[in-house]
Amino acid sequence: MWLTADGQAVLDHDGVVRSLLRRTSISSVPRDKLPEHIPTLEEFYEACGTDFELSLDVKDPAAAAEVVRVTANADPTMASRLWLCHPDWELVATWRTLHSDVRLVDSTRIRKIKEGPERRFAKLADVGIDALNMHHSDWTGGHVVMGHRFGRSCLGWDAQHERTINELLKMGIDGVFSDHVDRLMSAIDASVA
Repeated sequence: MWLTADGQAVLDHDGVVRSLLRRTSISSVPRDKLPEHIPTLEEFYEACGTDFELSLDVKDPAAAAEVVRVTANADPTMASRLWLCHPDWELVATWRTLHSDVRLVDSTRIRKIKEGPERRFAKLADVGIDALNMHHSDWTGGHVVMGHRFGRSCLGWDAQHERTINELLKMGIDGVFSDHVDRLMSAIDASVA
């Protein structure tokens, strides 16, 4: 999620608009000057509805409040299915004031957790962050058990192969992020069969 120059929350991976030889940050461009393939969150909800869980990487922290506002306007019950992810857990903790039902996620790598995973899970529980999201290779079954012991959800990203997805599911992970929906669904179907 990124915030445009005129305050619109938009979905884009890099937050950069390329035109000719220039690269411009989305934050310096008004919505009506962005390419059509970059939708606002409002347009996304209009096209897809709200009957699903939605995880968003809030790359521009200034977008968080607008994301919550647009989501509440689209569907007042959607807040409990909205997961806001960012790598600065202390910043993420401040987003609790935006809406009590929004799911907050610390997205990081195990090597960046200097205090160790047990203390991180304890901190997340103390400040009301709902989940820890790490690269699939950072997760172990022990980490998942530990996260659950603290009442936190465990999410794994960059799971691009069925074997990787299967490993995460066997660990008892709560959510998996993959670019390959077909592989993800195949692994999930096989795990419940």
